[in-house]
Order: sequence, then C-alpha cells, then structure tokens
Amino acid sequence: MDEVRPTSGPAAPALASLFPLGLQAIYGECRRLYPDQANPLQVTAIVKYWLGGPDPLDYISMYRNMGCAAQDVQEHWHYISFGLSDLYGDNRVHEFTGQEGPSGFGFELTFRLKREVGETAPPTWPAELMQGLARYVFQSENTFCSGDHISWHSPLDNSESRIQHMLLTEDPRMTPVHTPFGLVNFLQIVGVCTEELQAAQQWNGQGMLELLRGVHVAGGPWLITDMRRGETIFDIDPHLQPERVDQGIETEGSNLSGVSAKCVWDDLSRPPEDEEDSRSICIGSQPRRLSEKDTEQIREALRKGLEFNTKAALPPINSQRQGHDRPHQLSHRSRKDSLESESSAAIVPHELVRTRQLESVHLKFNQESGTLLPLCLRGRLLHGRHFTYKSINGDTAITFVSTGVEGAFATEEHPYAAHGPWLQILLTEEFVEQMLGDLSELNTREETKLPKEYSWPEKKLKISVLPDSVFDSPLQ
Repeated sequence: MDEVRPTSGPAAPALASLFPLGLQAIYGECRRLYPDQANPLQVTAIVKYWLGGPDPLDYISMYRNMGCAAQDVQEHWHYISFGLSDLYGDNRVHEFTGQEGPSGFGFELTFRLKREVGETAPPTWPAELMQGLARYVFQSENTFCSGDHISWHSPLDNSESRIQHMLLTEDPRMTPVHTPFGLVNFLQIVGVCTEELQAAQQWNGQGMLELLRGVHVAGGPWLITDMRRGETIFDIDPHLQPERVDQGIETEGSNLSGVSAKCVWDDLSRPPEDEEDSRSICIGSQPRRLSEKDTEQIREALRKGLEFNTKAALPPINSQRQGHDRPHQLSHRSRKDSLESESSAAIVPHELVRTRQLESVHLKFNQESGTLLPLCLRGRLLHGRHFTYKSINGDTAITFVSTGVEGAFATEEHPYAAHGPWLQILLTEEFVEQMLGDLSELNTREETKLPKEYSWPEKKLKISVLPDSVFDSPLQ
C-alpha cells in the first residue's frame, strides 16, 4: 500500500465521468460528512486486487473529525474503506447482482481513532488492519454484521496496548448508500480489551456496545477507539459485570451458540464392536478413523444441519475455514451457511449417517472449554436454546440441547444420541439446575487444579476437565 493525496477532489464535474459509479456514491456520503475535506489523505493499494495485488481495498480515506462537545465526542481520525462493496459494476471484483440487493459484500468498514495531542496526520496502521479484515472476507466469503466480535489476540497497532480485539457496529454518522450496483452499509470497527470481548461473546455484542457508549474513555456515543486506554469498563465501573452483563445473560440468555474447542466424548455404554463402529475418540488409545466416504457424509450432515419449524432449533454446524491468512477467530455471517445461521435447512437422510442411542457418555474438555459449561447451561439451555462444542482437532462435535429445541436426534427417552462423531445431549431443566450447582466452581476465571471430574451416576453422565496437553497428543 502507499499513501497518496488526490490531485483534485472527486466532486469536480469534469472528472465525474472518470469515477466509477460505486466509488462516486461512497465519496458522496463522505462529502456530506466532510464538505471541507475534498482531498483527504488516502492509502491506496499499489497494485489493485483485480490486477493480482494482495490488498482487496482499493482505497482507505482518512478524515479529521473535530468531534462534538455537546455530545461529549472527542476529536478523532475517521477511516473509511473502498472495495468491500462493488465500486465498478463490471464484474472485475464483485459479481453484479442488480440494484436491489447488496453491493458486493454489502458493506464498507470504518474506524474512529482518538487523535493524540500534537498529531498533525492520521496514523496509517488502521489501513493495514482494515486490509487484513478485508482479506479474510474475500477469502472466506464470510460477511460481517453489527454486533459481531473479532478475536484478534494482538494489540491492533502492534504496540503494548490492551486494545487487542474488535466489535463491529453501524457507523453512528454515516447513512447507508444506494448505488447503481446495490446497497452499501458502513460497519465501524471498535477496539476493545480482552475482558470486554469475553463479555460480548458470553452475552451479546449489541449489549456490550451499549455499555461502551455510556463510558466516555471507552468510546462514548460514537465509539471512538483510544489505543492508550489502560482500564476496561469493568475496572472503571465494577458494577457493570454483575448488574448488566451477568443479569443480561440471566434474563435474556446468551447469543453464543457454539465455539471451537478442545473436546472429545466417549461412549461408555459398550466397547467398540467392529471396525465400522464410529464412536468417538478415546484419550490414550488409537482413534478409530472413519472411511473417506463416511467422513464426507458426516461433514455434509454437519454442514446442512436439521430441519425445524417455529421453535428454537439447531442450526447447521460448519467447519470454519482455517487458512494461513486467518490467524484470528471471527464471528460472522456468510454468503454460505453459517454456524450462527438460524435459517431452515433440509434434514439429512438417516441412511447417510447411522443414528445411535447411547446409555452412558463421558465428556472431556480442556479448561477454557470447561469454564463455558455454566454459560452453556444458564445462558442457553435454560432459555430453550442449544450450544455446540466443535472440536478443533477433527470432526468431533458435542451439542447440548434443551427439551424445547426442534430437530434434535436426542430425545427425552434417549437423551444421548450420536450421528457418527456428532454427539447430542438432551438435558431437562431440572437436571440443568442440578448441574449448575455441581459445576459452580467453573464459574471462576481463576486457574483451577486439573483434572476435575464431575459425575451423575443416575444419569449415566460424566464430565472431565483436563489439561490442554491431553488434547495435544499426537493420537488426537
């Protein structure tokens, strides 16, 4: 990428015909906000993506926003991307699908960064951050929505900052643009600390964004990112965690429907009978491998999910793309099916993957996954929802369902059932309450001595929380 300053503003009538219509439409919205900044500093891809370059965003414009004292909004730099939407309408980057739908991926990214005292020009590192997110979108075809979270696990500016993750929201000042190639929305990146990301994951992104808007140093009304912020909103106001986040999970439930995890499950009902038995991996023993055909059928079953009606229902389980260019975990919506999708899907024929009822099961989680069990029970199952652990080490999946979930192959009569390596566990409300009491020590975020074992003999269920090293064995 390179920094350039346009030699003339895109509004010039003589040059209007030279500007692609999608680009003109977004520039028009920028001019509405910044009529006195016709020639903003701009970062541009040296070799455009459609010419084989690595950067999907053709341009990132950078504006100086003076803030608004009346609304308690501080001065900041405003970054706006060009390229996730269809700028050209000639299929060079995005397929043209008409004016009524989304333009390209349907959005552009924005970012508001607090201006430091003495800064005369905007830092350019946010442009590279936006290019990184755009590369993920283009490569995976997963789109972002307001309320999504992005686990980055690194300071956004490569400093020592605590701001290491992101939430996404509608830009508070930019309005959606109707272009000849479709609709463009503007999604703003909001930098957050690890504790704030975790709260968003366990409650919901929109709730956390509302809390951030109420704390001046954490973003304020326009959610301005301050990379020098050293305190989380929970440090600033300790009452927010119990009174807003925990209470929100209790009353509204959690929007987190599944996680990638280190987990396995064992069928304790009987030993494997033959090589065709597709029960799950046993720690410490050689895992049984599915045939290539069976593996493909199971992946299709997990991808398509189950049919449902009007009640809460299981969505598809999707294998996340884990390419070399995606080192961070992102929540998203997809042009394809998504783990978070609530859309109906055709039921998979039972002959594809044999359904088995199990008498007794043993679930095994690492500590990080185990600490989410109380959230799974309190925030999901007690609200008539489901929660899935998808193993990062293979096809294994564990889905907890409540009695109100449609489309499950586990039933009250047979609460443990499996499709190949996908286990479903149906828990009644009474049993959930009992488990919450027994698992209460997992609510703490402090490290606990492992292994931990919990057993409910009358229900023929056992859960172990084990060190990570157990799951990192070559046999897994």
